[in-house]
Amino acid sequence: MGSTKFGNFDEFCRDTTLPVCNLLSPTDNQAGPWQGCELRGIPLSDNRHLGNLGSILLCGIAIATTVLLLLRSERKRAAVGRREMQAFLLGYLLISICEIFSVGEFPLNSKARLAFSAVHIGAIAATTWMLFLNGIVGYQLMDDGTPLSIGLVLGSALIFLIGVGYIALDTGFSFTGYWNSSYDTPNRNIALYVLYLLLPLLWIVLYFVLETVLVLRVLGEIRPMLFLCSAAVAFAAGQVFDFVVSPYICNGTSGAIDGALFETLFTLVSVVLVWLFWSSITEDDWPMDPGNPYP
Repeated sequence: MGSTKFGNFDEFCRDTTLPVCNLLSPTDNQAGPWQGCELRGIPLSDNRHLGNLGSILLCGIAIATTVLLLLRSERKRAAVGRREMQAFLLGYLLISICEIFSVGEFPLNSKARLAFSAVHIGAIAATTWMLFLNGIVGYQLMDDGTPLSIGLVLGSALIFLIGVGYIALDTGFSFTGYWNSSYDTPNRNIALYVLYLLLPLLWIVLYFVLETVLVLRVLGEIRPMLFLCSAAVAFAAGQVFDFVVSPYICNGTSGAIDGALFETLFTLVSVVLVWLFWSSITEDDWPMDPGNPYP
């Protein structure tokens, strides 16, 4: 167990800007104990700085875009999974708000940054879970938009938000001291590693698989796959920038920006493409058999 890197965050926190790193670092120094590239950003008064300004601005654009998509979704009253898609968008809206203060380097009180980071992590777990549920909704195993369907989506997502958020809060604030060992290199926290990194990735992959089967086997169409595949490529590109390219960007710009800016951008593009994909498969021009719930 001692030789495995499973559950370790030290290399991630050394190379990129993640909200979980705020919980594992005992100081406000972005480089933390990992001696990576310190994100300096724009210098302010009193030895403060504003880092990741690009990510902050993109989060603002993401918030405005998400509100627009929520309103556009409201107009598609006959669309399958409209309320469920809106629930996913609300989750992404919460992620974008938290990201301004967790990934964006505002000169915040350290406790406020910890709180935003913990909610950010819980929101990622809840929102990717809702995305997966949106993939199931398309099969109409139960009537979409009903109190039961909405209750299951929001209720289960709330469990993820509160459960994962509490573990993140306990890690950062050390309420119980149970996670204190994760402050020490290699910063092992298996719970957050699974709930924040691995499970969200699993939900995203399962969503892609479910929707691919729905479009190709059930709808018998190819056109919507252009949106879905583009969304997958954009999301993957964002992760590559965040986890692989980030230290090169940070060092190359002397700490002005890092890969988080591009991760924010490509995630926004991915969410918009997912919405366009959902919109394209819920158009009114698909042939419907009244005796068959599927086109």
